[in-house]
Amino acid sequence: MTKAPADMRIEPLAAARFGCRVVFASDDIGRIVETCRRESARMLDAFYAARGLMVIAGLEGIRRQPRALVELSELFGEEVENYRETLTSARFFHDSVEQILVLSNAPPCNHPPPPRAVGDDGRLLLQFPAQANWHTDQSYRRPPPDVTLLLALELPPPGQGQTLFADCIAAFETLGPCMRARLEELEAIHAPSWIGRSRAAVENGEPVLDLLPHQRPQRQPILRRHPVSGQTSLYLCEEKQLDYVDGPVVGLSTGPAGEGAELIRRLLAHATQPDHTYAHCWHRGDLVIADNRNLLHCATWYDAERYTRLMWRTTVMGNPGGEYAGEEKSWIPADGSPIMAGMEHA
Repeated sequence: MTKAPADMRIEPLAAARFGCRVVFASDDIGRIVETCRRESARMLDAFYAARGLMVIAGLEGIRRQPRALVELSELFGEEVENYRETLTSARFFHDSVEQILVLSNAPPCNHPPPPRAVGDDGRLLLQFPAQANWHTDQSYRRPPPDVTLLLALELPPPGQGQTLFADCIAAFETLGPCMRARLEELEAIHAPSWIGRSRAAVENGEPVLDLLPHQRPQRQPILRRHPVSGQTSLYLCEEKQLDYVDGPVVGLSTGPAGEGAELIRRLLAHATQPDHTYAHCWHRGDLVIADNRNLLHCATWYDAERYTRLMWRTTVMGNPGGEYAGEEKSWIPADGSPIMAGMEHA
C-alpha cells in the first residue's frame, strides 16, 4: 500500500498481478486535479511500481471540464500530444481540445468494435490470436508515445467493451534464455493499418499506398529498456499495425507466412497468456492510464448496433528511452506538406 493523504489512497488493482487503483474522497474535479499535482511524485512512483497501469474512478465530471484531462495527462510526461499534428484522421478530433482524441462508434467518429471473441462457455477470450487487437498506441511513429490516458464517458452494458492489458515485462521475464538472446538485436516494422501493409491487406492483395517520407513505416526494437524502471519488456503490436510487405521483422523472411510473421505470432501469444493479462470492466468516469513502453492493450467487442461507447484519449510523450535519444519526430513533414496528405480515408 502506498502512503497517501487522507483525501487520496492508492491500492493494488484487484484481480490483477500488476496495476494500481487511486481512490479520492471527493468527486470534485478541481480538487482531484489539485491533489494529483500536489502528490504527483507519489502517483508516479505508484504508477511505475505497478508496471505502468493505474485506474482512477469517478472522473465523469471531466466531460464538462475537458481541459482537466489534459491537466492530469501533464503529470505523466512533458508533452501532451496535439492530435492535429500526428498521423490521425480528423474524424477522431475533439471539437474544442486539440489534445483529446475521441473514440466512439457514433458519428462522425464511426469507430467500430473488434469482432467478438468468446469461448464455448461464453467467457471472454484474452489471448492472441483469439483476441487479435492487441497493440500499443501509434507505434508507427518514432519516437512512439510513452503513456496513454483513456476516459470512459458512455458505455455498453457490463460484460461488453472491456479493455485488456498485458504486462510485457512479465512476458519478457518468462521467456527462455535462447529466445531472449535471439530478440536482442531484432526490430519490427510498424505501420498504420490503412496503408495496405497489414497481414490481411497483403493476404487479400490490396494495393500498397504510395507514402510521403513522414508517413512511412518505422522500425522499433522488439526489446525495450524502460527509461524509468530500467526493466526490459517486449514491444509488439497486432498484425494490422505491422508491415507485412517489407517485414514484419527486419532481417527475417517477409510476408504473412514468413519467419518474421511466425515469430510475431509466437510472441503475441506468449505476452497475452492469462498470467500476464488484466481485463478492465469499465464504469462511467473511469480513467485508465497505461504505459505504452511496456504494456499492450486490446479493445473488445460490444453491441455497436444497440449501444454507444464514447471514450476520450490523450497520449503523452517525452521519455521514450535511450534507443530514441536525439531523434526528431518522424511524422512531421520536412517540406511542410499536410501530415495526412493522401491518407484522408483513414
